[in-house]
Amino acid sequence: MKKTAIENIEITLLLDAIFERYGYDFRHYSRASIERRVRHFLSKSECDSISGMIPKLLHDESFFDIFVRDFSITVTDMFRDPFVYQSIRKNVVPILKTHPFVKVWHAGCATGEEAYSLAIILKEEGIYDKTTLFATDFNDGALDAAKKGIYALENAKKFTANYQAAGGTTSFSEYYHARYEAMALNQSLGKNITFANHNLVTDTIFGEMHLIMCRNVLIYFEKALQNRVLNLFSDSLVNGGILCLGTKESLMFSTISKLFAPMDENARLYQKKVL
Repeated sequence: MKKTAIENIEITLLLDAIFERYGYDFRHYSRASIERRVRHFLSKSECDSISGMIPKLLHDESFFDIFVRDFSITVTDMFRDPFVYQSIRKNVVPILKTHPFVKVWHAGCATGEEAYSLAIILKEEGIYDKTTLFATDFNDGALDAAKKGIYALENAKKFTANYQAAGGTTSFSEYYHARYEAMALNQSLGKNITFANHNLVTDTIFGEMHLIMCRNVLIYFEKALQNRVLNLFSDSLVNGGILCLGTKESLMFSTISKLFAPMDENARLYQKKVL
């Protein structure tokens, strides 16, 4: 049997073991993505093979914690894809303003940059005070970083450019203060954000949301899991609620496509129809 075939068996056994032991279900993630992440982690571990990691993952919870933190994709930026935030400001905010209170779910928030970006827009548009924003991820390490709202100062120039391109109405420097080599976001931005652990693969809905953002997460899932998560989002949205996906993701060909109308296809904004 070829090495790649043996590795495929090892990876399948690894994912089954993780699910049975910890309840984390990676079995329906994109196989190519899974293979890359597993091999990357193996290269940094002291194990000789993928199957050699299984006993250690089963018996050593601290080793599993390291595995999960490494396995989670946390690549993000403030105002990532600025044109998306421009569209949110133009097309979504006017709808949110019609509600007496606003509930937002940012699923797969990683280290929090995009959740804070949305908070800034809502603040500038005068509706942050009536907003409750739930920012979730399954990676506790990423959530800890998100709660702190402290990022490398070297990102300030890029974040500022993104903010300006997203239609920012003031100077981005108003939203953070620099100390040492870090930029700390103003605590007021986090006052209405609840950061919490939530696993899209296994956990249940967040009800009555007016806006759900989940950007660049579905691309790591197989089709069946994508549809499961999209149905979860649909069930979590109020009628007329809005779903925002990543620029490489779409509702086209999904099981919920007929329940939504495109609001801005380029920005991947979709509005749930009132049936």
